[in-house]
Amino acid sequence: MDERGREILEGKGIKVSKATERHDATEFLGLEMAVKVVDSVDEAVEHIALYGTGHSEAIVTRDLATSRRFAQVVDAAAVYINASTRFTDGGVFGMGAEIGISTQKLHARGPVALRELTSIKYVVSGDGHIR
Repeated sequence: MDERGREILEGKGIKVSKATERHDATEFLGLEMAVKVVDSVDEAVEHIALYGTGHSEAIVTRDLATSRRFAQVVDAAAVYINASTRFTDGGVFGMGAEIGISTQKLHARGPVALRELTSIKYVVSGDGHIR
């Protein structure tokens, strides 16, 4: 937890560990997280652009406009507003068994199941049709 977050929580009697830049750059694979308190969506997006993975990002806010702006501008396969990023899973998304994960922007992004590994071919048949 960054210093501002620690002050808020410790003021409520909740003890948390101090996060460093190393924590910001770590992808935790357990029930751990690094938290940063920011003053604006732009500051949050800048932080995510520097430390994010392109996989899942979250914002905690009471402001609807802030949450909408965050969802529009943050670069991630899955964006969460006031919810845990642990929901990013093929099964949870209704895709079935998850085969892999992609943070690329083309073809599959986010949890990857069988459907996401297929490609689509459009076949258009006409009889002299024009547009």
